[in-house]
Amino acid sequence: GARETFESYYRKQRRKQARLVLQPPSNMHETLDGYRKYFNQIVGFFVVEDHILHTTQGLVNRAYIDELWEMALSKTIAALRTHSSYCSDPSLVLDLKNLIVLFADTLQGYGFPVSQLFDMLLEIQEQYSETLLKKWAAVFRNILDSDNYSPIPVSNEEVYKKIVGQFPFQDAELEKQPFPKKFPFSEFVPKVYSQIKEFIYACLKFSEDLHLSSTEVDDMIRKSTNLLLTRTLSNCLQNVIKRKNVGLTELVQIIINTTHLEKSCKFLEEFITNITNVLPETVHTTKLYGTTTFKDARHAAEEEIYTNLNQKIDQFLQLADYDWMALEPGSRASDYLVDLIGFLRSTFAVFTHLPGEVDVHSTMSGKVAQTACMSACKHLSTSLLQLLLEAEVRQLTLGALHQFNLDVEECEQFARSGPVPGFQGDTLQLAFIDLRQV
Repeated sequence: GARETFESYYRKQRRKQARLVLQPPSNMHETLDGYRKYFNQIVGFFVVEDHILHTTQGLVNRAYIDELWEMALSKTIAALRTHSSYCSDPSLVLDLKNLIVLFADTLQGYGFPVSQLFDMLLEIQEQYSETLLKKWAAVFRNILDSDNYSPIPVSNEEVYKKIVGQFPFQDAELEKQPFPKKFPFSEFVPKVYSQIKEFIYACLKFSEDLHLSSTEVDDMIRKSTNLLLTRTLSNCLQNVIKRKNVGLTELVQIIINTTHLEKSCKFLEEFITNITNVLPETVHTTKLYGTTTFKDARHAAEEEIYTNLNQKIDQFLQLADYDWMALEPGSRASDYLVDLIGFLRSTFAVFTHLPGEVDVHSTMSGKVAQTACMSACKHLSTSLLQLLLEAEVRQLTLGALHQFNLDVEECEQFARSGPVPGFQGDTLQLAFIDLRQV
């Protein structure tokens, strides 16, 4: 006969129990089991309440259950926000997402509103994306560190097909050539390309079962992929280019590699389209603007080549030891300058013997080689002029000037010999015209 007392006692006790159930263990984020136990407790609690609602008269009512669920939802979401933010392993974040989806779908089946849980999953998706980017930064670093920066040799059809299967590359000229032959790019091109695709698959995994439209999924994948290219891969490439011990041949290979990767971006666009079935022309689709990453890396590598060359020239010039009071000139150009010109010749030979298609030759490495050669000649000319006009040099003999003239002639001879093809007329010799005049 104490029904009212019992009802209020029951509800009071169950509220206390709900609070206990909603208290997550402190190390919940460490394993999936921690999360699983937590969700099971909550589901268990509400399944019991739902059963009591449907099998007793008035012990609990809908308003009471809704109020409890409201509290449970806000506490659960707060706990998940906190704990998921500690997680740095993308596969654990993915497993957690799958658990949350099961949890939400189960409770929805009992008539509880769960849209807030799906909203929160979109926040977790951003975090998942961050953990993926960290993981792939290590993957890219590893690929770039272990690359030999020389063209991939292919000895037979099988190897050729394997590479072309990994990376979208077509070149009728190269196909006609007999084996053994070489691809113009080094190993890191197909490896990086394959890893970008792996990353796209990993992004897609998160969007499954989230009740998202294909446009939303497409948008999510493209945004993450853009971050992967413009931030993660870009940093890794810039670090390789700025390394202390990176040589000219490596820099030239990076220029060739990034050109091929830039061309492959349109195939990545198609790859995403095939996965999500959202055509790139659709309104609101994010474009892959990661191509800028490869352009930037290429410009950085070019700048590094010019700087590197000038530093090398400076090292040779430190060996210059002119006797400004010499009575007689030597019989030939100074040793340091002969060595310097020899170094420049062999350096530019590297550019002209690059593997790869005709268009790489004529446009890209050709252009870089010309700019590098011109910048080297100008730098050499200016440096020699400074030697001649140094404040400490107060007197000059004709003998010393004749010796210096032999060195200038050596430079002019180098410019005339066409170390890099493609210069119009005597463009290169003009680099030394001021020096000759003085």
